[in-house]
Amino acid sequence: MTETSKSHDTRRRVIAQVQTFRFWAMRRPLAALGVLLGAGLLLGAGGRSMVGMAEVEAMQAAEANRQAELAKVRRDAQREVNALAARLAELQAQANRLNALGARLTQAGQLQDGEFEFEKPVGQGGAGRASDMPPVELRRGISLLEGEFGRADTQLSVLESLLFNRALDRNAMPSRDPIANSYITSGFGGRADPFGGGHQFHKGIDFEADVGDPVLAVADGVVSYSGVRSGYGNVVEVDHGNGYVTRYAHNSTLERQVGDLVRSGQEIAKAGSSGRSTGAHVHFEVWQDGAVVNPRKFLAVTSSGAHR
Repeated sequence: MTETSKSHDTRRRVIAQVQTFRFWAMRRPLAALGVLLGAGLLLGAGGRSMVGMAEVEAMQAAEANRQAELAKVRRDAQREVNALAARLAELQAQANRLNALGARLTQAGQLQDGEFEFEKPVGQGGAGRASDMPPVELRRGISLLEGEFGRADTQLSVLESLLFNRALDRNAMPSRDPIANSYITSGFGGRADPFGGGHQFHKGIDFEADVGDPVLAVADGVVSYSGVRSGYGNVVEVDHGNGYVTRYAHNSTLERQVGDLVRSGQEIAKAGSSGRSTGAHVHFEVWQDGAVVNPRKFLAVTSSGAHR
C-alpha cells in the first residue's frame, strides 16, 4: 500500500469515529458530556501542573539571586572589616610609638615617676545611651584620629629634639667636682705663692687628693689636650663644645688621649703631684671663650669650701 492510500485510509477512520461519536452523543447526550468534561478536567490539571512548575522555577531563580546578592554583601562587608582592621593596626603602632616617645620625654624632661603615665587608660564617662555607629561615621572618626596622631607625633618629635638639645647643653656645662669626697685646699684668684712667697694669681681651684685617686670629667666633651705643660705637669684638657674648656693638672697618669669622647663623671686621669706642686692634689681650671673664669660657680661646693 502506498503512502497516499494510507493517508486516505486514516482520514476515513477518523471521520467514521467522529460520526460514530456524534450519533452516540445524540442518543446519549449525558454520557458524551461526561466524556467532554473529563477531557477538560484532564487538560485543566495538566495546565495547572505546568503553571505550578513555572512558579517553582521562578522562585528558585529568585532565591538563587538573593543568595548571590547576600554572598556579595558578605564579601564586601569582610573587605571593609579587613580594611578597618589594617587601619586599626596602624593606629595601634602609632600609639605605641607615641607612648615610647612620651616615656623618653618624661625621662629627658626629668619628670617625676607617675606624673605622666602614657600607657594608663584615660578615664571617660557619659550619661547617654550607646547606639550603633554607622560605618561612614566610624571611618570618618578613624581618619580624624589618624590626623591627630600625625600632628601629635610631629609636635612630640620637635619637643624631644628641643629637650635633647637642652640635655646636651646641660651635660656639657661644668657642674660637678673633678674628684669625689674631697675639699678645696686653695681657691681661685690672688694668693701667696707657696714656693717663693709673694703674691700670685691662682687660675683655678685645688682639691685635696691622694696619689692615684680618680680624676673625673665635670661635663661631657672631647679631650683636646693630653700631655705635659710647663708648671702643670701631666695635664688633661676637655673641650665641651659650648665655649667651655676644663683643665685638670698635676696628675700622676693620664687615662685619655686627644679625640676621646668623655662623659660627665668618667675617669680621665689619676691624681698626683707632677709639675710645680707641693703635694698630691688636683688643680682644676675653667676657661670660657678663651678667658679663665672662677670654677666655683659651676661646682657643687659649699660656702665653707667643703665638697657636698
